[in-house]
Amino acid sequence: MLSWNSISLRPMNLFSLSKENKYILKIALPAIAGLSTQMIVSLVDTALVGRLPDTEFVLAAMGIGVLATWAVVSLFSSLATGTHVLIARRFGENNFEECGKVLNTSIILSLIIGVIVSSLVVVFSYDIANFFAVDSKVAFYAGKFLHYRFMGIPFFLITVSYRGFFFGIGKTKVFMISGLLVNFLNIVFNVILIYGLFGMPRMGLAGSGLGSTLATMCDALFYFCISILPQYRRKFHYFRNLKFVKQIAASIVKISLPVSLQNIFILVGFLSFISITGLIGTVEQAASNVVFSSLLISLLPCFGFGIAVQTLVGNSIGSGDIKLAKHYGLETSKLATIYTIAVGLFFTIAPRVILSLTTSNHSVIETAVPALRIAGLGQIFYGIGVVLSNGLQASGATLFVMIAEVTVNWFIFVPIAYLLGVVLKFGLVGAWSALPFYVVIFALVIFLKFKMGDWNKYKKV
Repeated sequence: MLSWNSISLRPMNLFSLSKENKYILKIALPAIAGLSTQMIVSLVDTALVGRLPDTEFVLAAMGIGVLATWAVVSLFSSLATGTHVLIARRFGENNFEECGKVLNTSIILSLIIGVIVSSLVVVFSYDIANFFAVDSKVAFYAGKFLHYRFMGIPFFLITVSYRGFFFGIGKTKVFMISGLLVNFLNIVFNVILIYGLFGMPRMGLAGSGLGSTLATMCDALFYFCISILPQYRRKFHYFRNLKFVKQIAASIVKISLPVSLQNIFILVGFLSFISITGLIGTVEQAASNVVFSSLLISLLPCFGFGIAVQTLVGNSIGSGDIKLAKHYGLETSKLATIYTIAVGLFFTIAPRVILSLTTSNHSVIETAVPALRIAGLGQIFYGIGVVLSNGLQASGATLFVMIAEVTVNWFIFVPIAYLLGVVLKFGLVGAWSALPFYVVIFALVIFLKFKMGDWNKYKKV
């Protein structure tokens, strides 16, 4: 393993990777692989649902259902960020027993929150669907999906705590294996329940929600089994000191709360965007869901680079090397941008190839083609924004990142989408033309803060 002081700080050569680039990829690639399995599942789920009767309605409902689930889950899944940052700092300090205390506290906190939230949102799942859906049929399908999907929240939040732990100690391969397993099970359960195989009832879109919940339960069990392995249990002593530490919980919440608010506000912004496309038309709303599913090809790997930079920045700050922390952020953003440029070009040149993976409906595909081309060009700068914002979160500047993205999303992206798409009647092309404004402005703000901000005030977390 590379030591923090052994890494030379030199510019990246695109044709030969430096030691720090290889080290970044060593952490990032397993995280990207794990997240990419989620992308595959999203594409497969959309493809399965896209071949049901009432295609336009169930695809539009799935778009609302998935985003609403993310909105609720993301409000609390940022506990992974708080756990990740604390673990990375303590691991950089070589304080392994404290890492174990952080994991214990995070799991207990996640379980309490998960049970309470799940109980509430399952009850109000149909009300949530009706709030965001313009069409009553779309709302009905979305409500059924959400009812079953929300049942898995407690198990998901337990996996969130485990992810934060393994990310913080640089063991992203555990997440990769978890992703392969749980998402394989997700596909199997969804195929069986959506279409009613092996004597099970044909549940349609609702089966996708229940299948995902069952897979999440298996994921929580997988992480527990890994955690009892001797190489982790003996080093971090989490079972020996199994207790809830209020001070650690307070630190997790302090770091996580701005990220939680950021996640929920951003997803509400995207739900508003989906609702705007619903005002344009049901086919346009279904097409937007397909475009969002396609964008995961680019976005999820960027999140993988973000996971890597949080680990590297946290470890570096824990060891007292802020200069190296900032260098890691910039180097990782370069790698992510190379990827987004390649994907953006592919989206622009061959959009129908991507869209045909998610639906066979010709009307939906042709409606989505220009939107995907616009989104493909705009997302090129997404790698910079995602990676450097994760680096800032690892430094402790979670409040700044929240304010920056929510401001750009709510006051630039959503209004421009409504103005161009509905008021000026440019339709779906007009609505999606707002995305490049969002991505570029956010990336610029984050880049300036990362380069010029004072990191010394965030050294103690």
